[in-house]
Amino acid sequence: MSPTYNPSVHRFSVFVVCWTVLLFVAGALVTSKDAALSVTDWPKSHGTWVPPLTMLQGGDLFEFSHRVVAGGLGLLALALAVLLRVKEKRPWLRWLGLTAVLGVAAQAIMGGQVVIRLLHYWLPVIHACFAQIVFGAVLAIAVFTSKWWVSDQPQLQDRGTPSIHSLAILNAGVIYLQVILGASFRHKEIPIGPHMAGALLVLGMVIWTAVALRKRFTQSREFSKARILLHAIFGTQFLLGLGAFWSRLTTADAPQPMPVMVTLTVIHTVVGAILFVFSVVIVLMCYKLIPRGREVAATASRPVTTG
Repeated sequence: MSPTYNPSVHRFSVFVVCWTVLLFVAGALVTSKDAALSVTDWPKSHGTWVPPLTMLQGGDLFEFSHRVVAGGLGLLALALAVLLRVKEKRPWLRWLGLTAVLGVAAQAIMGGQVVIRLLHYWLPVIHACFAQIVFGAVLAIAVFTSKWWVSDQPQLQDRGTPSIHSLAILNAGVIYLQVILGASFRHKEIPIGPHMAGALLVLGMVIWTAVALRKRFTQSREFSKARILLHAIFGTQFLLGLGAFWSRLTTADAPQPMPVMVTLTVIHTVVGAILFVFSVVIVLMCYKLIPRGREVAATASRPVTTG
């Protein structure tokens, strides 16, 4: 049975994706403002679930806001899972909705451990990197529930080597590696050098992937848009990275994080998350539009009957 497009489910999933972006902004503000330990207890804040505004001064406000937005994402993910359970016929997609809920819960517990363990044991880095995986799962649900995905699409043939599926997965993997390096640098676990080297590696990978999409699928409107967006997002991210590093150098002697550094760093972090999940979208597009090798062989060997 062909899957059915449910506009309400898709629109709600897109809303959850947007809320997740908001959560990345809130989390990046906590790190950039050095507010990670402003509220030293968890799951409560200053001994209460909803502290008065008089208690939320400076970094406390950023940390508590992050917790509120994260709690909102938990409720939204749960509501999305219920919607999928009620209206979605694809069992694997219903399971993906449940997985997203469990991922958000695990991320919340990990965030609490970051506070309890006082930022030790690489927990902030793990927390930041796992957030990208949860983001990818939520965005995948939005893709799978879209009208484009449930509709029949013209199938393309890949004649290049390596296969575009492998290349797209490698591209996403390299970008995720850069996410790890970036989080490690932001949380002062590694120097800037590996992160800069990772940026050059991503540059090469993005160019390779985009060139392959252009040469192999010249007639595909979807892939034309995808490679243009891939270049645009990475180019923006690269420039933001340079700006964020420059702002760190020029404000290193400031007594507190300066607005220019905070702004550039937060945007750089959020665009980096968007770059990674967009690379996941390209992987999904490849599997939707391009049959894999065995599927092509099976189609070619199928006997043709005439009446």
